[in-house]
Amino acid sequence: MSDFLLRPVAPADLLALMRMAAASADGISSLPHDEARLAARIQASRHSFASADDASGEETYLFVLEDLQRGAVVGCSGIAASAGFYDRFYSYRNEFVVHASQALGVTQRMHTLHLCHDLTGCTLLTSFYLAPEYDQGPAAQLLSRARLLFIHAHAERFSSRIAAENPGVVDAQGQSPFWDAVGRRFFGMDYPQAESVVGGRSKAFIADLMPPSPLYVALLPEAAQWALGQLHPVGELPFSILADEGFDADTYVDIFDGGPTVDAPLASLRTVRHARWHTVQPQGVAPPAAGVPSLLVRPERGRFAALLGTVGTHLSAAAVARAEGQAGERWLCAPLDPVEGEA
Repeated sequence: MSDFLLRPVAPADLLALMRMAAASADGISSLPHDEARLAARIQASRHSFASADDASGEETYLFVLEDLQRGAVVGCSGIAASAGFYDRFYSYRNEFVVHASQALGVTQRMHTLHLCHDLTGCTLLTSFYLAPEYDQGPAAQLLSRARLLFIHAHAERFSSRIAAENPGVVDAQGQSPFWDAVGRRFFGMDYPQAESVVGGRSKAFIADLMPPSPLYVALLPEAAQWALGQLHPVGELPFSILADEGFDADTYVDIFDGGPTVDAPLASLRTVRHARWHTVQPQGVAPPAAGVPSLLVRPERGRFAALLGTVGTHLSAAAVARAEGQAGERWLCAPLDPVEGEA
């Protein structure tokens, strides 16, 4: 498990990010397939990691996952400190209304979508991509969940509420049934073009064109109804990790493709609840053989590193040698698997 290292993105990772952006399906990644924009994202992330402690909320952080055996970058993930920092961040909120006629003896419970900006100011998990050949191993856990420990360790820089958009259903041409039924009618553009226009965290222009009144789901075409709340296949792995953490997936959907937008209080997430600090011991002090498979995170912003290993009563320097760990450092660790007795 120690063959993987998660670290902040560096300028030298630009070509690897370009490859990942090119491999991402249309409309499902916040990685733009544009060299200049990716270079700007790298620079913004480096500035965020190096910024003073009085964070503004504008910060974005981008991490890359290295396969140390291959010497290759094989994945990335990110954090946006505040959703809609420059303006409101829009979603559709699922609600149900009851229509009843006493004269006819008819009662109908109707599913509606309400345009809202409830998630404005939440911290967003973004930019998850992992090379397909690593889907079945533990790399995805490190790539997704180590971000939560970084947020936990620097809670003053983030919101106490965490959210993540997940890609909705699109066809082989990159078109979204939900967008075709709703957004296209008001924007006059196809789905990939609309995703390109957004290009960042603010979706404030949505309010200028979308109707503020609720949408009745029963009035949408059958294909759009079926797509609502459904995942694009590439989103199943990261979504499953967030679901295991305890994120709620029933309240919000994306305004573009109808994919599920999850949210949860940071303090309620499994990784955060079971996180513990361990001090790195000298090389000669070894943990017991039966250690617990865990995320091992050095959360210091200037030297952030995360890897997979085992934790016993001690955290040995050998366990964190891949990240040049030093005796006396305090690392934040959390078990990979559910704690015994936890549902």
